Amino acid sequence: MAIEIEQPSVGLSRVAVSETHGEDSPYFAGWKAYDENPYDEIKNPSGVIQMGLAENQVSFDLLEEFLEKNPEASGWGMNGTSGFRENALFQDYHGLKTFRQAMASFMGKIRGGRAKFDPDRVVLTAGATAANELLTFILADPGDALLVPTPYYPGFDRDLRWRTGVKIVPVHCDSSSNFQVTPQALEAAYESAQSMNIKVRGVLITNPSNPLGATIQRSVLEEILDFATRKNIHLVSDEIYSGSVFTSSEFISIAEILETRDYRDSERVHIVYSLSKDLGLPGFRVGTIYSYNDQVVTTARRMSSFTLISSQTQHLLASMLSNEKFTENYIRTNRERLRKRYNMIIEGLRTAGIECLTGNAGLFCWMNLSPLLEKPTREGELTLWNSILQEVKLNISPGSSCHCSEPGWFRVCFANMSEQTLEVALKRIHDFMEQRKIEREINIISTL
Repeated sequence: MAIEIEQPSVGLSRVAVSETHGEDSPYFAGWKAYDENPYDEIKNPSGVIQMGLAENQVSFDLLEEFLEKNPEASGWGMNGTSGFRENALFQDYHGLKTFRQAMASFMGKIRGGRAKFDPDRVVLTAGATAANELLTFILADPGDALLVPTPYYPGFDRDLRWRTGVKIVPVHCDSSSNFQVTPQALEAAYESAQSMNIKVRGVLITNPSNPLGATIQRSVLEEILDFATRKNIHLVSDEIYSGSVFTSSEFISIAEILETRDYRDSERVHIVYSLSKDLGLPGFRVGTIYSYNDQVVTTARRMSSFTLISSQTQHLLASMLSNEKFTENYIRTNRERLRKRYNMIIEGLRTAGIECLTGNAGLFCWMNLSPLLEKPTREGELTLWNSILQEVKLNISPGSSCHCSEPGWFRVCFANMSEQTLEVALKRIHDFMEQRKIEREINIISTL
């Protein structure tokens, strides 16, 4: 039995009582519903299927196969006790040199070798969450703002704002441009911040986009960088899904843009990456900041002492990522499997009468259910979302939790489950759409 303690009226910090953590969002409420009633093919076939988690499990067998063939990678190496000592004792904040070299090489490979990365500019952090927050601390003061194109990952409300005191000013993008960023939208967001007397310190983009599942076009990246240069602000490119693009040639990293410009204006550009998505290792908490600004690299390295990665984790991943045969096979196979899974969900949704934004990357698709809304409002969207969660038993993410300005869009994840479970989910969606169709026909008849 838990010990009950009378709660005194002692105060806490403003950060502790702040609502900017964002966990009251439907995005997190859906996770809670899943946790309370998780689907299991045998034990709980009527439970909630988790389609709100952007996790890559389609290639996990390749990781397990590597460890089976290379058991020393997950142990203490060939040196036994001395290997234990090497990992257990103090490590510099720079991280293991072998791991930074392996990460820099891997980041280049997933970009098709079209961009090169210097290991000395790789700053290690405990995941992309820590990387984005750490960069925000460095680039902006409390009360300043970052411009973030919508729709964006709901966790940014927590990662960028909660502890830093920095604001997010949305750059509103819409379906008329396939939600791609436009110069007009950037200017409007910047002017909006100025009208509120808020200092803009940078633009943060996700490429490939979460939740859109699509890459940013080269011309758009050029315009965003030009905008940041004109305004003399920073540009953060979160490229956590860069290795989850179905065809590598379809992804253009901001690093490639800088290279074609002979690294002009590169001091304002910073890249965030992690192994959580492409390699499917969110539990390892491995992220990186790659900055072209020497002062940012130095400061980030100092601050990374609060978000260190264990030496044993670095040792294992250095062994894995420096294995050329493994990385080449993994990148190719993972892309093929993600493309297959994407086509499976797109075709399944289309059969049910649902269309999605055309995508080419990520672990999710951007689904349009606006024709089902009783009212084209945020409230109407959340009513539909709640029906899907409670009646259909699917946890999907409503567009409003991603700050989408058009009601009726939803993010649907497809890589965190087996194909059999995905087939069950698609069957539930199909039955739901058929039921809605019958209800509409009955309503039409009743009005005649």
